[in-house]
Amino acid sequence: MTPEPHSPAGTDDLALDPPPGCPAHGRGPGGLHRLYGPEAEDLGALYEELRDEHGAVAPVLLHNDVPIWVVLGHAENLHMVSTPTHFSRDSRLWTAVKDGTAGPDHPLAPHIAWQPICSHAEGDEHLRLRGAVMGAMSTINHRTIRRHINRATQILVNRFCEKGRAELVGQFAEHLPMAVLCQILGMPDEYDDRLVQATRDLLKGTATAIASNEYVMDILIRHTARRRDQPGDDFTGHLINHPAGLTDDEVAQHLRLVLLAAYEATANLLANVLRVVLIDPRFRARLNGGQMTVPEAVEQSLWDEPPFSAVLGYFAKQDTELGGRTIRRGDGLILGIAPGNIDPRVRPDLKANMMGNRSHLAFGGGPHECPGQDIGRAIADVGVEALLMRLPDVELDGDEDELRWRSSMSSRHLVELPVYFEPRPPEEVQDVSPASPVPPQRQPWQVGGDQPAASAPWREPSLPMSTPAPMTTPPAPAQAPTPAPVRPAGAWQRFLAWWRGY
Repeated sequence: MTPEPHSPAGTDDLALDPPPGCPAHGRGPGGLHRLYGPEAEDLGALYEELRDEHGAVAPVLLHNDVPIWVVLGHAENLHMVSTPTHFSRDSRLWTAVKDGTAGPDHPLAPHIAWQPICSHAEGDEHLRLRGAVMGAMSTINHRTIRRHINRATQILVNRFCEKGRAELVGQFAEHLPMAVLCQILGMPDEYDDRLVQATRDLLKGTATAIASNEYVMDILIRHTARRRDQPGDDFTGHLINHPAGLTDDEVAQHLRLVLLAAYEATANLLANVLRVVLIDPRFRARLNGGQMTVPEAVEQSLWDEPPFSAVLGYFAKQDTELGGRTIRRGDGLILGIAPGNIDPRVRPDLKANMMGNRSHLAFGGGPHECPGQDIGRAIADVGVEALLMRLPDVELDGDEDELRWRSSMSSRHLVELPVYFEPRPPEEVQDVSPASPVPPQRQPWQVGGDQPAASAPWREPSLPMSTPAPMTTPPAPAQAPTPAPVRPAGAWQRFLAWWRGY
């Protein structure tokens, strides 16, 4: 028996066009809301409207009016990502891909197109690919990566500390993650403004997203070939040499996965944490008083302003139900991180302090939970701490209402964060050398096995990272200059010194 055709977003019971004067007039086909264009300028408000109208799972339209579901409930999102028997990340299952309405020329093609990467694979292939990524990450020396983050922060702060003013999005939050990630991947010479901007652009679904994706992939493909010929002791080198035997294409695609996910998430996270520190006196008072650590501040931000507001996508492998809605085989679904994080069933009071609670959706969950989340956490923890250590008197330059945001379906991030502070001279930046030999990789595909012990205290070392190549600086002068008088440390600096164990 041949089933009757249906709308992939559950619009069977909706008229194709709303009547004139209807509140739905001006929406897309079937009276569905669009997640792009003028109607989606405030996605947060749109998600709440959808929740009121449809509940935990709502039918919507992507670019070019492609129908899809957006999952708004916290429990429903967790069920979707944790049930691989019903939902897959293989976009080749999506009806819109099969019929060409979400083809290679679609504005969201970089998000949609299937790639030979662990986040799109299942079963044994997923274990093979994710095992290689985790094996490469398991070679990281945790103390060394924190030193690299601190060193990169010092270099960036030195560029503006004498001026007494800075713009912390463009001069800090957008650059620190890329500088550190390029070091981890073993390609520090590729770090520049163009790579930063191309990486941000390809995630926005803009007219130039496809070209930006091609630019980034060209860099990663050339780096993979270079590292294949010249083995290196970095993430790329360990990924290439893993017993899983990844092809050059698989290596380059996984470098893209790590670079994009960790970079975009961390750039947004850095800006969001700094914004809250600057605008909320109660938040900053807790930090100064020792009642909230920087890692706890990061987790609060991951609840309130997750780096990725939504992820496309998951795809139904069979007919099923989710949030009381009938999901048909071949339907596409969006992981609604931001709306799931503020689901009133789990957060009735959005002003409540989450006290380091990690049950947010910021890094997904299930077998495809973000493998690089601790890279982002480390960069945010150390970067924010180091910047505030250098600039303890930093203040927002202007009113909070003047801050501008740029939004897309996948993320919402600050355009700029202007600040002022007492001008300070640049500080000497120390070289970074490995504190101990690089540990061997774990046995292949032991994704759930025990991790090697960290060489320094570290928050949840469940996801080690690859040891970057050392960054070099000119040799120190033979005769050190006479030190300037040292001012007593302030309360903020004393707290940070205590927290770091000094």
